[in-house]
Amino acid sequence: MDQFVNIRTKTAGAGSPKDHHAPISKPIKIYHPDRKTIPFVFASPHSGRDYPDDFVNASQLDPVRLRRSEDSFVDELFACVPDVGAPLLAARYPRAYVDPNREAYELDPGMFDEPLPGYVTTNSVRVSAGLGTIARVVTNGEEIYRHKLSFAEVKGRIESVYRPYHAALQRLISETKEAFGKCILVDCHSMPSTGGSIEDDTDRKGVDIVLGNNHGTTCAPELMNFVDERLTGLGFQVRRNNPYSGGYTTRHYGRPRQNVHTLQIEINRALYMDEITIQKHEGFADLAGKVSALLHSLNELQSF
Repeated sequence: MDQFVNIRTKTAGAGSPKDHHAPISKPIKIYHPDRKTIPFVFASPHSGRDYPDDFVNASQLDPVRLRRSEDSFVDELFACVPDVGAPLLAARYPRAYVDPNREAYELDPGMFDEPLPGYVTTNSVRVSAGLGTIARVVTNGEEIYRHKLSFAEVKGRIESVYRPYHAALQRLISETKEAFGKCILVDCHSMPSTGGSIEDDTDRKGVDIVLGNNHGTTCAPELMNFVDERLTGLGFQVRRNNPYSGGYTTRHYGRPRQNVHTLQIEINRALYMDEITIQKHEGFADLAGKVSALLHSLNELQSF
């Protein structure tokens, strides 16, 4: 899988900045299979790590702290998706820059130097937590920006990166449903080992994976049961819908009666990375192998 890491350092003590480049021109990457053989689409909305210069320069956080909101390396954990006959959609831009797992305009008015248009959602749980479409804080609660933002700047981000992500996702869903009569969308995430949840600040030590289907409304129970049983059989401690029941993508696209099923997977970051340094550790290869085993078992899933 491509390695699209790109973040600058701002302080002189950290060395000279890397060469400037234009803002993100390719906000997504789709990894297509040679042939589609299963009715699945996989998406990784939060593993992007291409940081525009203007965003880094506007932040009061150093590069490592700025990356704390990433679902780091999740796209790599699911790199074998095309090998099992399904596409993988990955965001190239970071969640802290634009979060595609939100409504298009879910914004905190306190972040702006001007009133927001009436169509903006300003009072959601996500906004209150500082984690709207344009986040105010990183996962551990540190404020991102040094100054107020302009709405024109934020609108540009949303239209140039959020819209293409969802246009591509909708296209993949429609193509899959047309080919197979149904589509199963798996939204792939990672979760902090402790804290960091909008829904619940429960300590997640001992919980390896959380499966979310908005408490049974976004996918058939057969799908949830199958994935749960396979993951449990691989040695994982699995929990359902607590503290993560599924974000915007899961709720928005999940329409079981219309043969579109959605399931969110949250993987405990402590299984595969150092959460402080944002580096993979020795557990990564083992976890990736088990994810591969799950994916290769999907063709055993009976019709529902």
